Amino acid sequence: MSARPGKFIFVTGGVLSGLGKGLSSASIGALLESRGLCVTFLKLDPYLNVDPGTMNPVQHGEVYVTDDGAETDLDLGHYERYTHTRMGQVNNVTAGSVYHEVIGKERRGDYLGETIQVIPHITNEIKARIHRAAEGADLLICEVGGTVGDIESLPFLEAVRQFSSDIGRENVCYVHLALLPFIASAGELKTKPLQHSVKELQSVGIAPNVLLCRTDRDIPQALKEKIALFCNVDARAVIAARDVEHIYELPLLFHDEGLDEKITRVLGIWTGEPRLEPWQRVMQAVRNPQGVARIAMVGKYVDLSDSYKSLNEALHHGGIAHQARVEIEYLDSEKLDDPTELADMDGILVPHGFGGRGAEGKIGAVRFARDQSIPYFGICYGMQMAVVEFARNVAGLENASSTEVDPDCARPVIALLPEQEQVEEKGASMRLGAWPCVLREGSRAHAIYGCREISERHRHRLEFNPAYCSELEAAGLMLSGISPDGRLVEIIELEDHPWFLATQFHPEFNSTPFRPHPLFTAFIGAALDRASAR
Repeated sequence: MSARPGKFIFVTGGVLSGLGKGLSSASIGALLESRGLCVTFLKLDPYLNVDPGTMNPVQHGEVYVTDDGAETDLDLGHYERYTHTRMGQVNNVTAGSVYHEVIGKERRGDYLGETIQVIPHITNEIKARIHRAAEGADLLICEVGGTVGDIESLPFLEAVRQFSSDIGRENVCYVHLALLPFIASAGELKTKPLQHSVKELQSVGIAPNVLLCRTDRDIPQALKEKIALFCNVDARAVIAARDVEHIYELPLLFHDEGLDEKITRVLGIWTGEPRLEPWQRVMQAVRNPQGVARIAMVGKYVDLSDSYKSLNEALHHGGIAHQARVEIEYLDSEKLDDPTELADMDGILVPHGFGGRGAEGKIGAVRFARDQSIPYFGICYGMQMAVVEFARNVAGLENASSTEVDPDCARPVIALLPEQEQVEEKGASMRLGAWPCVLREGSRAHAIYGCREISERHRHRLEFNPAYCSELEAAGLMLSGISPDGRLVEIIELEDHPWFLATQFHPEFNSTPFRPHPLFTAFIGAALDRASAR
């Protein structure tokens, strides 16, 4: 492959999963962007799914959605929250999508009768995807999913290894994250897991430039020098990736450890000093809250909080906007038999979801929030269940439901539109990505956004049934956000309630700690008002 300009950072992980490669990659991007560089990202996922869109969120975490409609790994959300770069279809590559592309080319005869092999055909396709993602940026940060030693990761690691030969070692920096555990019985940090992880990485031909040592404490200088000696790196390249109370502390911690300075030296990049004032202001708000808002999240994937990763962060962003702490209590909608346990909450949020399981618990939570004047925010499925609850208990439409919950319901206030009824393959066939919405003047939504037309990201299949718009509006449900063609309901709200608003879209995907989404800012503000009044 011909050499192309650009700088590349490859982030790998070892020993075990869940150490924080995504947050580490995002933090590296934040530091280098603060030095004036234009950064972008790529996540390489070794699983054979073409994309994560059909995967259970309890297994894999949330599915993040980009403006252009890509269903991606949740780490792309970290990248967007930590930097100003926008992600898209090119920024998430799975092994399934690579093999699908290569086999498609073989079937078309594009390889002119060659024997198709992992090397060079799969690795060349991976490298082409890496170069494509890097276009237009000074530097690409590429996170390799999984852990070193996994069979399915080997083609990705081989492609990453080849990069230093393809474009020159001076244009590539390898960063490896591994566990440095403290063994209480021995009273010391143990380096062997880290050493073995580096050895495994070296066995596939990759020598790391920087080691991120995931640990729960500071690393003594003597131990850093020992790690450097055994792992063949500079002692200044041994970086403590300590546990932090709040994830937005990580870029500041890495800067204090000298990570950004080390990477720029490895890559031969001259930059100015980083401008970290925005991160310092965020941490000032986080460390010195002036109030507390308790939010109940009533969902069906509460066994894994990463199922609602962007929602969690957007709620905290709303708290940062008010210099307040947000405490989230997760409640399983399948087990919510008595909604009165929500009485002590300052706000209730019903998030997205799929299928009929737990629907009645969500409807009960919506009714309790409406009856008890508790601030309510519904997201996607949470809007649909709010429509069902209103139809049943205010508009008097007995047995109203969603066809996702009851395919044969007599009053399907939530249903598939004709174009979705024809869908056979589930992958990438929902309403996805950024869609425009026109706000009703005088509505709460219009006041919050401060404009008439907005654009927000979607990921859903069913819609508010247009056949019931007039009837529900007559009963008092305000349809405050509509698609420009007047066909799709995007936002509903209640006028005679302190704060009751629900969206068909996912506003959490457009929230960052520096630019909290206005809906979450307003929701947390209403929750804080309730907290202070009690």
